[in-house]
Amino acid sequence: MKKILFILMFGVTAGLSAQDSAKDDLALIQDIYGKSKKQVVTEYLKLSEPQATAFQEIYDAYETGRKELSQKKIQIIEDYAANYQSLTDEKAAELTEANLKNGQELDKLLTKTFSKAKKAIGGKNAAKFVQLEQYLQTTIRSEIQNSIPFIDELEKTKTTTAVLQKG
Repeated sequence: MKKILFILMFGVTAGLSAQDSAKDDLALIQDIYGKSKKQVVTEYLKLSEPQATAFQEIYDAYETGRKELSQKKIQIIEDYAANYQSLTDEKAAELTEANLKNGQELDKLLTKTFSKAKKAIGGKNAAKFVQLEQYLQTTIRSEIQNSIPFIDELEKTKTTTAVLQKG
């Protein structure tokens, strides 16, 4: 089966209201790891006090930008959920293009953050941050992807159920 993949950052399921469907990524990390994201990053990097101070501003700026992109991602998911039952070729293409652009913007933000972090805390520590961030984002995306139906998946399920009920 061909898939149109939506790479997603937040715990959202199709068909739920925005308030019910949007689970903050920080809360998801806390659910998975039992710690806040900041705690996970701090414990993993183990920076010296001067490095930690230098990194904090860079990290805060990154998180601000990442959260803005996360809100856009939520809007894309909500749009997908709202249009799922009547998804046209045009709407599927629009949503996929918006999703891909969002992913590119997140990659650009992480690249920019890496450059700044490398100067402030060294290449190895900056690489450790990027590695951890990519791991966390992959974990979050996986959790979300598992909760969102593929295009036409629910329709196929309904058809199969109807056939089984008749037989």
